[in-house]
Amino acid sequence: MSTPLKLDAGAAVPAGREIAPLPLTLYVHFPWCVRKCPYCDFNSHALRGEVPEDSYVEALIRDLDFELADPAFRQAPLAAIFFGGGTPSLFSGRAIGRLLEAIHARCAIAPDLEITLEANPGTADARNFRAYRAAGVNRLSLGAQSFDANQLARLGRIHGPQEIPAAVAAARAAGFENLNLDLMYALPEQTPEQAAADLRAALDLAPEHLSYYQLTLEPNTVFAARPPPLPDEDSVWIMHQQGLALLAARGYAQYEVSAHARAGRQSRHNRNYWEFGDYLGIGAGAHAKRTRWPSPGIVRRARHKHPRTYVEHAGSAGAIQEERSVAVSERPFEYAMNALRLNEGFVRADFAARTGLAPAVLEAPLARARRRGLIEDDGRRIRATALGRAHLNALLREFL
Repeated sequence: MSTPLKLDAGAAVPAGREIAPLPLTLYVHFPWCVRKCPYCDFNSHALRGEVPEDSYVEALIRDLDFELADPAFRQAPLAAIFFGGGTPSLFSGRAIGRLLEAIHARCAIAPDLEITLEANPGTADARNFRAYRAAGVNRLSLGAQSFDANQLARLGRIHGPQEIPAAVAAARAAGFENLNLDLMYALPEQTPEQAAADLRAALDLAPEHLSYYQLTLEPNTVFAARPPPLPDEDSVWIMHQQGLALLAARGYAQYEVSAHARAGRQSRHNRNYWEFGDYLGIGAGAHAKRTRWPSPGIVRRARHKHPRTYVEHAGSAGAIQEERSVAVSERPFEYAMNALRLNEGFVRADFAARTGLAPAVLEAPLARARRRGLIEDDGRRIRATALGRAHLNALLREFL
């Protein structure tokens, strides 16, 4: 059992010391879906009636103004924008364009800004792809999940297998040169052969990025309350290992536990999250992380989840459901929980810049992890071994 990580007062950033602003991205949450999938634990709500485009976009703009007005934080240029959900593609290109215009008018922008929008591979969504591209979206993330009609029905998806290649073709025709596909494995009663067939079908569409992740039963979901029959652990391990081999053979490098990309196509917003950078978060249920040394340090905020409550209070502190400063004692674990998901791990200097702590505070947990064969440490870069990635939770417990 790990001993608690103890930090002395000298571990934190000295008073008066200035550290440059961390990289900054923006997450925008759209909380509606056509229907709620039984495995989903995200803040999403089945849509009843029309999408309230205008009122929600106005609320998002008010919320952004509130977030940017906080005098406690210095602002770096936005490196990426991520429209997530829910289903952002329920909103029109006109609404997305209006929101992007407001963001550009208010934020410093990096010259190579990456703008991602999540979409379903259904026909209705594909009709909007040209409008999204014209509005400035330059990366599309399609929630394929499976190419098996029976599995898609069990997962509650509203598209069929044939709509996935059609959506990719529509995205390419609309001018998207950067596509991600989300694909799951370890689906109900799935065999390793079926999982491999799913992955080959996705790879045949040649996306630039592929998120390949295991179905897990999350609390407060339909699947958690009524679990479907899932493959056994040995089958899941075979699916995982064969998936890594297939992806690598097709030229996709794994850079995070469930993320694989062609050269130069890693997700910038997600990388910034895993590297413990800062991010603004607007929208119902959105989370934000902001940093300022020496005080208030690292601050996390979460918006109200219910869309009606959020819209009513957006633009004021009333939209914030939770706000807390990350305690000094919590920072090593929070940092490791993100950075050790990356195959390349992290360097000690980045740990210091993002936590405000001296790297020496890591030595005890790193020594324990090295003895167990969970960590590689060359004195500069720290990363999980293959064994550490396979038992990531055990590795992270060393940092508690």
